[in-house]
Amino acid sequence: MGNKIRVLIVDDSAVVRQTLAEILASDPSIDVMAKASDPFIAADHLRHEVPDVIMLDVEMPRMDGITFLQKIMSQHPIPVVICSSLAETGSDTALRALEYGAVEIILKPRLGAKKFLEEAKIRVCDAVKAASEVQLKKLAFHHPEVPPKLTADAILAKAKIGQDAMLKTTEKVVVVGASTGGTEALKDFLTAFPLDSPGIVIVQHMPENFTKAFAQRLDSICNISVKEAETNDTVIRGRALIAPGNHHLLLKRSGARYFVEIKEGPLVSRHRPSVDVLFRSAARYAGSNAVGVIMTGMGDDGAKGLKEMHDVGAVTIAQDEDTCVVYGMPKKAVELNAVDRVLPLGSIAGAVLREAAE
Repeated sequence: MGNKIRVLIVDDSAVVRQTLAEILASDPSIDVMAKASDPFIAADHLRHEVPDVIMLDVEMPRMDGITFLQKIMSQHPIPVVICSSLAETGSDTALRALEYGAVEIILKPRLGAKKFLEEAKIRVCDAVKAASEVQLKKLAFHHPEVPPKLTADAILAKAKIGQDAMLKTTEKVVVVGASTGGTEALKDFLTAFPLDSPGIVIVQHMPENFTKAFAQRLDSICNISVKEAETNDTVIRGRALIAPGNHHLLLKRSGARYFVEIKEGPLVSRHRPSVDVLFRSAARYAGSNAVGVIMTGMGDDGAKGLKEMHDVGAVTIAQDEDTCVVYGMPKKAVELNAVDRVLPLGSIAGAVLREAAE
């Protein structure tokens, strides 16, 4: 199989196992090593061959996925992608999975929804590739044909220099983008902020029915308040707004007031929400009053948007390679000369506060 990424699928639904196998098999860089209907059968496979990535359901007979995840991480750590329907009642379980070491969470495919499956196909394969990167594998992928990769132009036109963004204000606003590994990185980042911190707007690549519970979890442990963003929410000091899953989030401005807008639209940089969309809106409506932060994640979403922020005078910060789960998005931003500072995760909040105070 050469350098193919070997995947073990563990799900009690035969339909889901087959659907995931077909989605992964469509990518020439991925090989479905085996399929298992529960963790006990999966354990038998692991005794004979170790995969590069495990795709794991949460609710299964005999042993639940969270228990199996804990056993894997304590005995023989393997990158795990949780594949769950993530109904509202199950979101807390999914968050615990990330805390216990899961690399990524994706929506379980919904059969019969052609458009959803077409989009899910890309997300599923990208999640597996991101997970394989956590093991520091340097694989040369041959990507299959995928729909055109749209830019932020699909949601918001790029501003001309001097347009919109240059309106002066004393308030600073912070915009943040993250993907794989970002849930834990954001927890460390946001818990470092005091009550009077500048307003923060965040895009974390997440599915629907997950961001609300994620925001609530952060709100319970942070000094600042954290909520899932809604259209017209004001960006105020002491609060962070997180983009709802499957919706783009834009920063807007009316006079000296910053607020957010939730938008439908196509995938941008293969994501919805897209970091590029948020960063472009910050470049347009906040300009040099913004501080941009790009964190751990697979791919290049956010790199071009951060460059637009940099070019209109915003301060831009990237998480360093040593503290990233996957050094993809920050690396692309650095390569574009879009970054003023490259910092370890633990130093980013302090740098943001210093910049916001100037």
